[in-house]
Amino acid sequence: MANGTPTLSWQPPPRPVGSPLPRLRLRSLPWIDRGLKVLIPVMVIVFVVLAVKFGSFQAYAQLLSRQTYTAFLPALGAVYALVMLIFQLGRTVLWARYKPYPPAAGPLPSLTVIIPAYNEGAIVEKAIAAVAASDYPADRMEIICIDDGSTDDTWFYIKQAQRRYPHLLRPMRFAANRGKKEGLYAGFTRGRGEVFVTIDSDSIIAPDALRHLVAPLLHDGLIGAVAGNVKVYNRNQSLMGKMQGVRFVNLDYLRASQSLYRAVVCTPGSLSAYRRTALMPHLTAWRRQTFLGAPCHHSEDRALTNFILRGGHYTYYQRTALVYTLVPETYRGVCRMYLRWERGNVRESLVQLGYLFTRYRKKYRLLPIVEFFLAQLEYPLTLLFFGLLLASLVVYPVILIKLLAALGVISLLNLVYYLWLERDLEFVYGVIYSYYAFFLLQWIYPYACLTVRNRHWLTR
Repeated sequence: MANGTPTLSWQPPPRPVGSPLPRLRLRSLPWIDRGLKVLIPVMVIVFVVLAVKFGSFQAYAQLLSRQTYTAFLPALGAVYALVMLIFQLGRTVLWARYKPYPPAAGPLPSLTVIIPAYNEGAIVEKAIAAVAASDYPADRMEIICIDDGSTDDTWFYIKQAQRRYPHLLRPMRFAANRGKKEGLYAGFTRGRGEVFVTIDSDSIIAPDALRHLVAPLLHDGLIGAVAGNVKVYNRNQSLMGKMQGVRFVNLDYLRASQSLYRAVVCTPGSLSAYRRTALMPHLTAWRRQTFLGAPCHHSEDRALTNFILRGGHYTYYQRTALVYTLVPETYRGVCRMYLRWERGNVRESLVQLGYLFTRYRKKYRLLPIVEFFLAQLEYPLTLLFFGLLLASLVVYPVILIKLLAALGVISLLNLVYYLWLERDLEFVYGVIYSYYAFFLLQWIYPYACLTVRNRHWLTR
């Protein structure tokens, strides 16, 4: 392992035929990487200077004045900004207090590691090999890998892995594609472990990830599920990979703060652990879940987390359980991934609302409610102000400079968490991502709301 990334021989596949743009290989063009690390901070400073010149900060100061609240929209913006600032500070306090559980020194639980795969090719063998090479005792672990009706050579690589690890790996093959949820269900019903671990077939775990992942389950009997720390495997392969690498690190801030009140809202498919006794009572309901009359096929990880929470168990984030996953490197691929996630978030947020005000557990019920409503307000208000911004540009073009300055400053403030954790200059790609997301990804949430019943996986 070098620089925290598994040293595996596998590399991302070449650009597929028909891809509109070649990927920018930052590793082969280090001068671009160095240039961006200088240019981006300078650009933000220039925007701020111009914003000050045009009176932007004077306008921000007036948000706290009494006159602001005589008009509805400025008042709405001011109140929302103040509430979010207070909540951000509170979440930062929780994040600072978070600590991962140390790995247990005593007996470890038996594990069933489930890896569903569909048209993944060679990377699935790497995912299996990483689990087999982990420092978790082999006599306490089994691996179930499900080929979900792949049309490529995925089954070849699964069988090849079985020949290498005959005592660990139990392969399964569906005659036709049934969906990731059915693959997981097959693993859950056939697994013998006290703890289930789910790993995506394009994800590589660190050698000590499994020991760290089960630690919260051993320390607290009320914890029913544990989220691993997901990082980007191909972050050095393209500008898109760099941006998402920073964004994924910042997910630590969200999940670490949620862990203080034991309510991580999504245990990711890339790496999560589930206590058997917490999961099995909900397995059939999870498999048969419907929404507005349509079966729920995607966001199975968020749905399973809801079942665990609603059943009275806690969910926790284990920062030291590392997994490296492939992410899309094109705009189209990123949009498909985020659209699938947002459809699941819309659906599961409504499911979550159904039990938040019940006595679904004895402790830690208030903060999940506060976070839920602030999170639900964020998208609509952002879209509202985005629409007002576009309208204002027609009569007041200089407002664009103020917006660019504000986005740069806010992104730099948020990236303090990245700098604290990673201590490198890659944070500049988080600034680029802030602009990219604001101008090019705003459409995803409203479209996800309108198409929430769509069951298509988009990448399967």
